[in-house]
Amino acid sequence: MTTFSNSPRVLKAGLVLIDPDSSAVQRIITLQYNPDTLSRTLQPQAVKDSGDRSEALRLTGPPVETFKLDAEIDATDQLEFPEQNQNAVQFGVQPQLAALETIVYPSSAKLLSNYAMARAGMLEIVPMVSSVVLFIWSRSRIVPVRITDFSITEEAFDVALNPIRAKVSLGMRVLSVNDLGFDHKGGSLYMAYQRQKEQLAAKNIGGALGQFGITGIP
Repeated sequence: MTTFSNSPRVLKAGLVLIDPDSSAVQRIITLQYNPDTLSRTLQPQAVKDSGDRSEALRLTGPPVETFKLDAEIDATDQLEFPEQNQNAVQFGVQPQLAALETIVYPSSAKLLSNYAMARAGMLEIVPMVSSVVLFIWSRSRIVPVRITDFSITEEAFDVALNPIRAKVSLGMRVLSVNDLGFDHKGGSLYMAYQRQKEQLAAKNIGGALGQFGITGIP
């Protein structure tokens, strides 16, 4: 590891869970290593083909954007210093995996509460509200997301069969104001994300028609 004082500080990517009502931070999950690649797809939300020519250029809202990434988690370095890393010695990388996995679980307290209401004869049990998940990849990319795909490959184990190295594949769908509304904290974060895109687009140096071999639009 370099000790050069002018080495740039590498920012971490990760997830932050916030309370849907108070916006209080509930959990911060930083990825141990930043993924080498981040795949994104955007599906434009256009008016369905109705045969009306006046609708051809209309958009119904922001595009549906998705992210895909692979994150590596490794306890090998921590196991070299067992006195300072008792969790790694006892559990391997299970705490890090569990922090990610439980994002897609309703809490056991909520499950038990719903069970108690069902036993009490409640006719309607409201679906459980989860925390708002924010995907953070730099200061300019903080977006509310829903985890849509989640897979874990455990690649190495200690003598007690605790995983000590794993790869996590995450698929996430960005939640826009169409999903959350403008008054929701997640909605305001999405709008800040979109405005950042517009500001970056304005910084792009445009081309010239001559580069296409034309002098004007016919």
